[in-house]
Amino acid sequence: MAYILAAERDRDPIRSFQRYQDYLAQNRQRFPASAFELATSDWYFDATNHRCPHDAWLEAITVSEPSSGARHENRSTRITVRLLGAYHDGHIELEYPEVFSYNFDSSAASDGHGDWRYDEFRLSSAGHLLHEIEWRNPGMWLIEASDVRYRWVPTGGV
Repeated sequence: MAYILAAERDRDPIRSFQRYQDYLAQNRQRFPASAFELATSDWYFDATNHRCPHDAWLEAITVSEPSSGARHENRSTRITVRLLGAYHDGHIELEYPEVFSYNFDSSAASDGHGDWRYDEFRLSSAGHLLHEIEWRNPGMWLIEASDVRYRWVPTGGV
């Protein structure tokens, strides 16, 4: 069930955010720490805050497989996303340290993904973090991971 993606916001933006906040509060103990901190911060969903991903542009996505063991046979999946912030005065880096599944769907990426529209954090049936992201050109990403780490890297403006 989604709470604050485009369809939910279009129906009732005020109530959708309240339902989302209720969901987060009810599941606080089950949420990964960094994801919960982002989802409940006063700035992450505030489009006037330069650190907010709304309207940011994708610069890079890296899917890597860190390994260990004598033959590098112990493998995992990590995803790192780098965005140019909406105000072009910094970069947002999101790292998903242990990824269980992901799906990147884009039906029109020839001109890029466009703006990062909306996103939300939920829990999967297995208790993992789900991060669902909607792009303007249209596209939808769904990442199931252990947690997400956020980093803001200011560039000094343009």
